[in-house]
Formats: sequence, structure tokens, C-alpha cells
Amino acid sequence: MSRQPHHHEHRPVPTEGQLRWQQDGFGVFFHFGVNTFAGKEWSDGTLPASSFDPSDLDVRQWVRVAASIGAGYVILTAKHHDGFCLWPTTTTDYSVASSPWRDGHGDIVAELAAACREAGLGLGLYLSPWDRHAPEYADEARYAEVYARQLTELCTNYGELVELWFDGAGSEGYTYDWPGITAIIERLQPQAMVFNMGAPTIRWVGNENGLAEDPVRYVVDHTDFSNYTVVTSRFEEALYLPPECDVSIRRGWFWHPDDEPKSMEHLLAIFYRSVGLGANLLLNLPPDTRGLLPDADVERVTAWAAERDRRFARPIPGTLTADGSTVTVTFAEPVTIDHLRLHENLTAGQLTDRHEVRTPDGRTLVEAGSVGVSRVHVFEPVTTDRLTIGLVPDVVDEAGRSAEAPTPMLLAVTAFHTGSSTVPELPVGYEAPTEAPD
Repeated sequence: MSRQPHHHEHRPVPTEGQLRWQQDGFGVFFHFGVNTFAGKEWSDGTLPASSFDPSDLDVRQWVRVAASIGAGYVILTAKHHDGFCLWPTTTTDYSVASSPWRDGHGDIVAELAAACREAGLGLGLYLSPWDRHAPEYADEARYAEVYARQLTELCTNYGELVELWFDGAGSEGYTYDWPGITAIIERLQPQAMVFNMGAPTIRWVGNENGLAEDPVRYVVDHTDFSNYTVVTSRFEEALYLPPECDVSIRRGWFWHPDDEPKSMEHLLAIFYRSVGLGANLLLNLPPDTRGLLPDADVERVTAWAAERDRRFARPIPGTLTADGSTVTVTFAEPVTIDHLRLHENLTAGQLTDRHEVRTPDGRTLVEAGSVGVSRVHVFEPVTTDRLTIGLVPDVVDEAGRSAEAPTPMLLAVTAFHTGSSTVPELPVGYEAPTEAPD
């Protein structure tokens, strides 16, 4: 199976796997490891394996929470930058096998894989390229062998993976064996999405605030490396790489006892500016030293998901009639609405450059950029039996040439009356840290 997106009339188009991943829309991140027990975000690979000893670890609780708030997949930090492995790897003694947890016989990756299968959630794994513990890291050729073995173990022993997450932090100037890494993935997990590095099929959004830019571009010729550098990775040609917006419910990625979860309003604001713009949202919920998601975090995301779902619980479907790039949405009777959700047909690529929504009297209700897999609009209540959506095609191909663009198409348009006619505001001055923790 080819990992690279196909091209149609000079335009990159998504693979079936990319479309499935985009339709999932929302995943949950679990940052867990020796850092959890040391109160650190990054550690240098010298924390003892004996410090890893969760008292009540229950990955089924993690997965229950993820499923209950609507996640389609979860991702675990199988190895963070410190090099500590959450599975009993044969490549190093710096792993759960050297910890007192389960008397050294535990395997968190295996437990999580089983829990995901039971719950019907996809499993993704984060395997940090940067390794601050491995002595082989000082020799690129030797470390390439170690990393290949680690990746092979993860791709072989835990069933199907939906995503492999490669973090660029700490890797500036280092050469990894990306051809070898890509070959392993193509051979063992060809359906998995590859995050941001090597031969990526999805990309980092460019910040750790969980926010996409409007318009959201699925076709790009470069990606940003990490939150702590201005280095970018450039491609020989533009690729179809939909973005994933990662953000933690807390200030840090790992659990800290003095940290607090974001407010429900903040989480709603993030939702509208990620999923609501056509990007995937990856929300980090860090387990604590017990090996459980903290009660405060569970309560907060449960309340957030309940309010999110309340807003979209009663869809008002519209019948679509297309005349070229103009779509008329007709409702069965006059309805009062304050939200509109659009879904673009992406099989021929991302074709809509911008669009507007008009009422029957010609008033412009919405002017915006891309549509993508899912675009949510919020506006003051309006009562109408139909709307007109004008789609303006993207007429520039990947090489910057003017091109005859296929006509954009919408798969569905759904209206809602939520009682909420404004997008929640982001906290003033909030921004995830952009300086490396260490």
C-alpha cells in the first residue's frame, strides 16, 4: 500500500486511510512514564526505572473516559524523550521490565491495546526519536538499529495501529534512518497514519494550543518541526497532510499535582477552533501516579463533552441541490438556527478555497475560507426554510499554477438550534510554553 497521497489533475488527494482518520476527528493522548513520578515534563534519561510504580493502574479507565467523550482513537507515549519504555523491550533495560510495577512483568502497551480492542477504539503509539538514555544515540548508525528494533516490536506485537506519532523535539541536526523507518511501517502497519516526520501522512498543526488556522490547508509543502524551534521540514512536492491539533487539558503534558484542568469554556473554544475548522483534535489526559486519570480531569472533560453533545444533539438536516458550485439547502419547514455544519466531499482533494452562506433575502450570514471534512459556523439566530452556499474553488495547483479546478461538492449540511450564538472566547494571553522544559 502506498503511503503517499495520490494525485489527480495536479492535485494531491487523500487515501482512504487519511479520510477515515479525518472522519474520526477526535483522539485522546496519554502522556505517562517516569516523568509522571518525578513531576517533570522532560527528563534526561537518568531517573531510575525503579521510580515507575503506579499503585492502581487501570488503562480500562483511561479508555472508558476516552470513549465516553467521543474519541475515535487514543495515543500513548510508549517512549518519551527520556527513553523509558512502557513495554518490555529487548533493546534496553530502561523499561517497565526493570520497574517494581507488576514485579517487572507488566506491559502497559499490551494492556492498552486490549482495552482499545474491547472498546472499539483505535490505538496509536508515540515513539520519541530523541532518546536521552540510550548510549547508542551518540552514534547515528547504531541508534538507527535500536530504534528500528523498538519500532518493529511495537508494530508487531500489539495488533493494528491507527497512528504512529513522531515528535521532532530535540532532533534538530540529527539524521534518523527515515527510509528504514518508513519501510518498517509499510511492511508491518501500512494502514497507520504517520505523524509529521519521515514520510508523513498527517501533520502537526504548528502549536500546542489545540488551534487550527482559518483556512485549514490539507495540501502543504512543509511542516513545522516542534514547538521549541523554527525549523521546518520541506517536501519535494506538496502533499495531502491534514493537521492534528494537540493540546493538554492541563498546562503540562505529564501530570503534576499542582496543575489544574482547563475550563469547560476553554475546551469548547478549542473544539470550535480545531474540529470546527476541519482539523483533528488530540486532547491530552495525563494519568497520575496511581495510573488513573484524575477525578478533576474526568469531571471536566465529561462536562465539556456533555455541553458539546448538547449543542449538536438535535440536527436539522437539509436537502441539498447543487448548481455548479452553488448549493441550496432546503429545510422541510422554516426553522430557527444558530449553528451550521458543512461537510465537503474530499475524494478529489480539498477543492474549496472559500465560501459564503446567504439567506433567501440575499443577506450574507457567513463568509469563511476552507470547508474540509467538517466546518462549523456559529451566528445569531435566523429563521429560514433555505440557505444558499456559494463555494469558490481553489484554482491554484500544488506548483502554484492556475488550474482548471473541479467543482467543489458538499456531502451534507446540517443545521442546529443550540441557544448559543457565539464561539466561546479563548482565555486572554493563554499560550502553551514555547521554551523547552529542559
